[in-house]
Amino acid sequence: MKWLWILVLCAGCKKQADAPGGPPGPPARDVPVMPASEVKRGQDACKAYVDKVCACARTVPAMVEPCALARALPDAIQPELDVAASPDSTRRDVLQLNDSVRKIVKECIEETAKLPAAGCP
Repeated sequence: MKWLWILVLCAGCKKQADAPGGPPGPPARDVPVMPASEVKRGQDACKAYVDKVCACARTVPAMVEPCALARALPDAIQPELDVAASPDSTRRDVLQLNDSVRKIVKECIEETAKLPAAGCP
């Protein structure tokens, strides 16, 4: 009977030893890519900001530099979305990239709201 218990214990230990001990593979992507409607609204908001600030820069010299800087905002959105849509991106990557896109869009909206105070129509 003693040998039977030893055999059972060894069999139980063997199963644990066979379990993979290395780092787990990439996690399953359970975070959806940003919805197309949200992407479109964000791109439209940034494009509208660029149009407004650059139109203002024609009459308000202080807005020339903000116009030049604003042109990069719509272009910064697409690479983030492309990486987030990649099958190689982890869940964490997708979350961070979606957050980054939302921060860019937030900046576009906030800067648009500041234009009247800068003397822009």
